Amino acid sequence: MLKKRIIARLDIKGPNVVKGIHMEGLRVMGDPIMLAQKYADQGAHELLYIDTVASLYGRNQLLELVAKTAGAIFIPITIGGGISTVGQVRELLNAGADKVAINTYALHHPEFIQELAGQFGSQAICVSIQAKRVPGGWEAYTECGREKTGKNAIEWAHQSAELGAGELLITSIDRDGTLNGFDTALYEKIQVPVQVVAAGGMGKLADVDILKHGADAIACASCLHYNKLTIGEIDELANQKQLFYEKSCVAGRAA
Repeated sequence: MLKKRIIARLDIKGPNVVKGIHMEGLRVMGDPIMLAQKYADQGAHELLYIDTVASLYGRNQLLELVAKTAGAIFIPITIGGGISTVGQVRELLNAGADKVAINTYALHHPEFIQELAGQFGSQAICVSIQAKRVPGGWEAYTECGREKTGKNAIEWAHQSAELGAGELLITSIDRDGTLNGFDTALYEKIQVPVQVVAAGGMGKLADVDILKHGADAIACASCLHYNKLTIGEIDELANQKQLFYEKSCVAGRAA
C-alpha cells in the first residue's frame, strides 16, 4: 500500500500566496517560498502551486517560482494554472516540477491529457477538477470556480483517468476554505485506478478520515495558513489511522 500523502497547497496570485472561501474573496497569506519552506519543515510530502488567475489571463507565471523552490526545497512539486501546450509542460518539468496539474484546457481538449501522458508519462500528469454540487451530482468548473462547464465532474474524473492522467486533484468548491471538512460523498463516488487528492475543507484532525473514503492524499491550505493544524499533526494521525486500517484488514483475513 502506498503511503498516504499530506500536500501543502499554495494558491498563487501575482507574487503572493492567497486563500479565499469557495475560491472567492482571496486574501494574501504570505510569500510563496517562505510558506513552502515552512510546510516542508513541518514534513509536507509534496508542494502544490496553483496560479489562480493563469487561465483567466492566458498565462502561467510560475516558472521562476518553481525553479527557486526546487533549488531550495527537496520534496516533489506539482504546478498548475494556465497550462495549454506541451512546451509549457516541458519547461516546468525542466525547471524542477515533478508533475503538472491541468484543468481548463484539458476540459475543452481532452486529447491533451493523452498527448501529455504519451510525452512525459502518466506519473507527471495530474488533472485538476473543481467540483460543485448541483442537482443530481457535481459539475466541473473552471477559472477558479467561476465558470460552469456543464460537464459531470464524476464522469470527467473517470474519463481523465482513462485518457492517461496519473493523478486527480479533486477540489470541492462548496467546502473550499471553509475548514468544515471534506465532501465525503464526492470522493466516495470517484472510484478510479489512479491516485486521488482531496482538496477543500480540511479543518480538524478527524478530517483525515477522508483517506478511507476514496482519497489517497490530502491537499491542505487554510488549516495551515491560519495555523489551525500542522503538517506533522495531520501526518501523524493519518499514519496511525492507516496502520489501524491495515491491522483491521489483516485481522479480518485471518479470521
